Amino acid sequence: MSERILVVDDDPEIARFIESGLVAEGYDVRTVAEPAAALDLALDQGPDLVLLDMSLGETNGLSILESLQRAPATATTPVILVADKLASGDLVRGLDAGADDYMVKPFALEELVARVGSVLRRSKAMRDLSPLTGLPGNFRIGEELERRVASAAPLAVLHIDLDHFKAYNDHYGFMRGDNVIKFTANTLVEAATSVVDPTVFVGHVGGDDFIAVMAPEAAEQYCKTVVEAFDDGILDFYDPQDALRGAVEVIDRRGERHAFPIVSISLGVATNLRRIFTSEWEASAVASEMKEHAKSKAGSSFKVDRRSR
Repeated sequence: MSERILVVDDDPEIARFIESGLVAEGYDVRTVAEPAAALDLALDQGPDLVLLDMSLGETNGLSILESLQRAPATATTPVILVADKLASGDLVRGLDAGADDYMVKPFALEELVARVGSVLRRSKAMRDLSPLTGLPGNFRIGEELERRVASAAPLAVLHIDLDHFKAYNDHYGFMRGDNVIKFTANTLVEAATSVVDPTVFVGHVGGDDFIAVMAPEAAEQYCKTVVEAFDDGILDFYDPQDALRGAVEVIDRRGERHAFPIVSISLGVATNLRRIFTSEWEASAVASEMKEHAKSKAGSSFKVDRRSR
C-alpha cells in the first residue's frame, strides 16, 4: 500500500509540482488549499506525512501544525514545513513546535523526494520502537527474523520472558513493574556486548516478552551472561523484607494469600544447525517451546534445542 501524503498549499502551481513529483515516486498524494479542509482531511484519512506551507492566505501554518498535534489521530503524524526564504523565523518556531523537517522555496524535486523519504523512514522506525524499552517492536522483529531465516545462514533465535512477573506487578504496581522490564531490556542489550557476534539483535515483543537473534555459537554464552546478570540485579527491585524472604505475597480474588518466588528469567534457544527452518514462524515456535522447557525449572535458566527435526 502506498504511503499517503497530504500537501497543504494554496499556490496551485506549487501544489501541482509537488503532487506530480511525489506521485511519480509511488506515493498516494492529496492536495488541499483551505486550512479547515486540510484538518478535516488529515483527521479523516490519517496521512503518513503532511507537507505544510507556512503561509496560507491569512492563516499561519503554525496554527495548523498545533491543531494537528493536539488531535489524537494526527498527534504523531510527521510534518515537513514549506516556507519562503524570508520566513526563517516561522521555520524556527515550527521546528520548536514539533515539525520534523523543512523545505525553503524554491527547491528541487530531488531534494523534496529525498526529505520526504528520510522523514518517513525515521517515522516508521520510531513507531516500531517500544516506548518503554526503546527496543525494536514486532514489525521490526518480524523483518529481522524473515531476513535471517531466508538467508539460510547459521542462526539462533531466542525467546525470553520473566517468571512470576505478574505477581510482582500485582504486589508492587505497574510503575515498579515497568522498571523491572527496563532492567531486563538493559540486561539483554548489555549481554550482547559480551559475545563475539556484532550481528546480535534484541527486540521487545511486549510486556515481559523479548526476542534475540544471533549466531548459534554465541547463544549459550549469551544465555549464561543474561542469567547471571539478571539474578545479580533483580533483588534491587524488591523491598528489603521481601528480598530476605525470597518471595512476595499476593491476595487472590477469593482473599487467599499466595507466596510467589523472586522474579527469574527463562530463555529458549532454537538453531538451524541440525534442522532447516522453513519460515520465521517455525524458528520462533521452536524457541518458544524451548523457553517453556526452561520455565519448568525453578529460578533463571535456559534451554537449547538440540534436536535434528
